[in-house]
Amino acid sequence: MPTPKQMEKLAAASIGGKAVGARPLGPQDEMPDEYWHAVLNDAQFETRSSERSSAGQRLSEIPQHVLRVSCRRCERIVEIQKADAIRLYGQQASWREVGQRLLNNTCQNRTGRYEADGCWPAFEPV
Repeated sequence: MPTPKQMEKLAAASIGGKAVGARPLGPQDEMPDEYWHAVLNDAQFETRSSERSSAGQRLSEIPQHVLRVSCRRCERIVEIQKADAIRLYGQQASWREVGQRLLNNTCQNRTGRYEADGCWPAFEPV
């Protein structure tokens, strides 16, 4: 059985060399630099930010030449060329807004209720 002094040494070594008497971080305390380095160096963080869904991208950022949006409600599919979408809606328009407009312009499901009216877009890679 280790002595109390040896147990304190082992606990300090397992915590990362910090003293046993160090107080834990609270909500108003700043996060340590090691935490931020770990977050920024996380490989999953890089892939998540670079693989932003095409629905959230601006038209000028999308690499595909043909854009497709379908309705999950009526199973209708609308395709538009990227050049035509940019000409009609501008380079800075988001694909989510453009796709919703394309579906709503030709929507067949009109209920009269604002919440239930229109199509439910699903953005698909072509």
